[in-house]
Amino acid sequence: MEISLTEPSDIVRSRYEALKARSMRLDISRGKPGPDQLDLVNPMLNILTSEDYISDSGIDCRNYGGIEGIPEMRQIFANILDVPSSDVIIGGNSSLNLMFDRISDFYSRGVNGYTPWHQQGNVKFICPVPGYDRHFSICEYFNIQMIPIEMNENGPDMDTAEKLIQSDPLIKGMWCVPIYSNPTGCVYSDETIRRIASLKPKATDFRLFWDNAYPVHNFAEPRPLIRNILNECEKNGNRDMPLIFASFSKVSFAGGGVTAIATSDNNRKHILKQMNVQTVGPDKINQLRHVRFFKNAQGIYDHMEKMAAVLRPKFETVLTALEKELTGLSEWSRPNGGYFIHFRAKDNCARRIVELCRQAGLVQV
Repeated sequence: MEISLTEPSDIVRSRYEALKARSMRLDISRGKPGPDQLDLVNPMLNILTSEDYISDSGIDCRNYGGIEGIPEMRQIFANILDVPSSDVIIGGNSSLNLMFDRISDFYSRGVNGYTPWHQQGNVKFICPVPGYDRHFSICEYFNIQMIPIEMNENGPDMDTAEKLIQSDPLIKGMWCVPIYSNPTGCVYSDETIRRIASLKPKATDFRLFWDNAYPVHNFAEPRPLIRNILNECEKNGNRDMPLIFASFSKVSFAGGGVTAIATSDNNRKHILKQMNVQTVGPDKINQLRHVRFFKNAQGIYDHMEKMAAVLRPKFETVLTALEKELTGLSEWSRPNGGYFIHFRAKDNCARRIVELCRQAGLVQV
């Protein structure tokens, strides 16, 4: 049932009450894959047999060790991120966990030998807004002051970012989602990436948290290709600045995927030092399962075409309804990929909209 704000308020209210009367309970948790998406990777559950546990590189995936991940999995991420496989470390199922660990390590132990952040005073992070709330939650958890800067269609407002980062030694990092940024869906421009890579932070222990969460999540051609942040930073003497995070979120199983971090050799050594204390080995069976299913980066791209066929009609349905019912009353993004439509309500309306949706049966579980 459609609701139009162009109709008289009593009619709108009547239609809304009719929706509530349906007693629906629809799970609209943000970013949560639907069963039809998860069904696409169900064969992965049975892809390994009791005799298939040795990787092509000869690693017994049942056993301890292999902190960096099996070579085949590292190569898949390397090809997707356009970096050498030697720069890649494989993580568990959550890239957010990898980011939290980096912040935790820097906060308590310091960045590669520098003074721990908690001993330096009120450290700060640059947070492009709108942005990913879980990034902000990590900052909140560690009492890191968040400095919001505006996002535009090309990425963060770099005039503001440069001014702040290059003048304040307590600014220790910046969050970035360069492709289909959460939640606006923008793709960083070449110029934005060049300016980020050429930053000269006042803090010598500044790190760029490059959350490349959606590099293959397109449902309209062509797939966006951005400048390689590691290469660009190296050109500017900032080889150690970026930490690139990626995962199979929204690719394979939501709670059983694989993640990766790619960074400089210097950073990698420090990360592995922590990981060798933290664990005696990752879940290599899950890595092998993903390798057997996808085989290589091209297998990922092929799979995401199937995912696009599932997602594209859902985006089109929502956009069509918004255009029909709310044109001229609100604004929203029209992304070519990613996982979000960014709806911009009028001032002071967002909380009320969420509450009305909840009462009508649209819930977050």
